[in-house]
Amino acid sequence: MKILFVCHGNICRSPMAEYIMKDLVKKAGLEDQFQISSAATSREEIGNPVYSPARRKLAEHGIGCNGHAARQLVGSDYERFELLIGMDHANIRNMQRICGGDPDGKIHLLMEYAGKPGKEVSDPWYTDDFETAWQDIFAGCNGVLAELLGK
Repeated sequence: MKILFVCHGNICRSPMAEYIMKDLVKKAGLEDQFQISSAATSREEIGNPVYSPARRKLAEHGIGCNGHAARQLVGSDYERFELLIGMDHANIRNMQRICGGDPDGKIHLLMEYAGKPGKEVSDPWYTDDFETAWQDIFAGCNGVLAELLGK
């Protein structure tokens, strides 16, 4: 299963989701069955590492994110990935624009998987609330994994 998490800059929410999901998959012994990555809808942070407060929040939970370099979503990602998951409604609109729509129904909002359709993961870049972002992203990633495993 190939999953791409997407947010505005690819330095806070989407890399948090990428590394949380990788950790969940590893703990489930399913690493060889998943390819997990993240991307941005903008070009603002391309090449940058995970934002320090996001990196610290991941580290609090024993999750590393070394080697991450922000990248922008490209149209071909739609064919490469089976699931493209955005953090907020603006991300979803930009993902659909970049990918030329969503003919196969691959683009979803993360919080749909946490049983909260329509809810967004607030951008901690602006809110400085990395704990709430962590909780939302963790719940969403657990929901993604549960759905993919048919639980």
